Amino acid sequence: MIKKLRISSKLSNLSIVENAVDSITRDAGINQENYGKILVSIMEAVNNAIVHGNKSDEKKFVDIEIILENNSLKITVEDQGKGFKPGEVPDPTEPENIEHVNGRGVFLMSKLADEIEFNRKGNSVKMTFKHIIS
Repeated sequence: MIKKLRISSKLSNLSIVENAVDSITRDAGINQENYGKILVSIMEAVNNAIVHGNKSDEKKFVDIEIILENNSLKITVEDQGKGFKPGEVPDPTEPENIEHVNGRGVFLMSKLADEIEFNRKGNSVKMTFKHIIS
C-alpha cells in the first residue's frame, strides 16, 4: 500500500497527516506501541519541514509518502527548503543544550524509527519502521 500526501506549509495541516496515519495504522492492524512511534516521528518530520524547511511559507509544499510492505512502514517527508546538515544539529541531551527548544525532532525521529536517512541536500528524511504488525 502506498499513500501520498501534499500539504501546504501551514501547521493546521498537521491534522491531515495525523488522520492519514490513523487510517493506515488502523487498516493495517499496527499495534498501539508502534502507532505511537510512527505518529510522533512523522509529526516531528512534517513540523520541521513546515517550520524550518519551508519557513512556514504557505506557497511551499511538504510531500509525504507512506509505503506499507513486508511488515515495514517507510515514510518519506520532503520540503522545498534549502535543507540542512543533520550531523550539525546539537545533541539535545547534552547539558549545554537541555534548555534549547531546537534539535529535539531529529533526535526523537532517530530514536523512534528503526532506520533514518536524510538526502544529501537535507530537505528529505526517510524513516523505516520494521516488524510493525504483530
